Amino acid sequence: MRKLMLGLVASTALTSPAFAEALELEEDELTFGFIKLTDMAPLAVAYEQGYFLDEGLFVTLEAQANWKVLLDGVIGGQLDGAHMLAGQPLAATIGFGTEAHIITPFSMDLNGNGITVSNEVWDMMKPNIPTMDDGRPQHPISAEALAPVVEQYKSEGKPFNMGMVFPVSTHNYELRYWLAAGGLHPGYYSPENVTGQIGADVFLSVTPPPQMPATLEAGTINGYCVGEPWNQQAVFKGIGVPVVTDYELWKNNPEKVFGITAEFAEEYPNTTRAVTKALIRAAIWLDENDNANRPEAVEILSRPEYVGADYDVIANSMTGTFEYEKGDKREVPDFNVFFRYNATYPFYSDAVWYLTQMRRWGQIADAKPDSWYDEVAKSVYRPDIYLEAAKMLVDEGLADSADFPWDSDGYKAPTPAEDIIDGIAFDGRTPNAYLESLPIGLKGEQVVVGAGVEG
Repeated sequence: MRKLMLGLVASTALTSPAFAEALELEEDELTFGFIKLTDMAPLAVAYEQGYFLDEGLFVTLEAQANWKVLLDGVIGGQLDGAHMLAGQPLAATIGFGTEAHIITPFSMDLNGNGITVSNEVWDMMKPNIPTMDDGRPQHPISAEALAPVVEQYKSEGKPFNMGMVFPVSTHNYELRYWLAAGGLHPGYYSPENVTGQIGADVFLSVTPPPQMPATLEAGTINGYCVGEPWNQQAVFKGIGVPVVTDYELWKNNPEKVFGITAEFAEEYPNTTRAVTKALIRAAIWLDENDNANRPEAVEILSRPEYVGADYDVIANSMTGTFEYEKGDKREVPDFNVFFRYNATYPFYSDAVWYLTQMRRWGQIADAKPDSWYDEVAKSVYRPDIYLEAAKMLVDEGLADSADFPWDSDGYKAPTPAEDIIDGIAFDGRTPNAYLESLPIGLKGEQVVVGAGVEG
């Protein structure tokens, strides 16, 4: 079969623009891991549309049980790369958890997450939520509406538990951000206590994404933050209500990345460029012509080897809408973004935001100068590799030069206050000033000691 495929590639090379500047690959048989989430789509599309094959790559995609297994697979070499939480390469590189130098040449998407609560909690929250003229809840919904519910649980001696997918996940930081913006403390980490529940009003714990709805239905957790399709699944099953999307938390926030070891990138530079080219093409396909290809993408993702959820559940968010309560479906055209707004460019400022959240909640135990954030971001996020791949695609007529930020210094313009739920702007160039501006969280030289904060 491999000889047959190689023959096909060789015969196509004469006519396909993708081979105008064929790279001499150091490795052409690769295995990539993913978690069953909508935002693994660039990998599935690059495979199904033949973009990996166009680059001479023979790729196997393998679903992983959870984020730790996936990370360990990349570090151990069982996987050549993977769909990763943006915090994973950063945390591994700085030694929080498993230590390894992981890089990303490609950011996989923007937005795509939501926070869902159980029906019981939703009924308790509703009296605290303003309504529109038609009687529907006004969005975005602040965690201030949840605060009286948490207080009631406390008065009854019951913990209020919520799920997130991994300690360094976007979901952990987004859930914490939403809670803190509403005056609820999500708890600190310390080197001695990595539960993240020190001083918490709301107790957060890890649940793998596909298990979120069942865990909510069982009553083990009262709500969760997860990527799609697992918020919409709660709506379809009638067991919960999404109260806010991450688009409403922080407009066009970065989500997953494609992660490989620094050693892989150094040993196989052309292979790394080829993989990045295929993923960029997949992202372009996902967003082109006003999302015209999304129904086909949903069909691909609904297959059991990828996400394996019902077509209608995945389509609920992937095709430009989002359903909060059953029947309350609203237009959210940018709920999933894969290429627009330079979504695939690995911006240093995105890395810095994740690092600030690690510091805010004690995963980074001690204060760091602004220069440290910049250095870590540049050691993990690799726009140089990305732009090399993009230039090849432009030269081959497979991408438009105007779609890439050739002159960027790696930092986005500051995110304005009106695009973030707490009204606090974010500038990746000044991480410590940003941390000082947040009302809840570690600042300056503060450290978590025992059950409290000192400094």
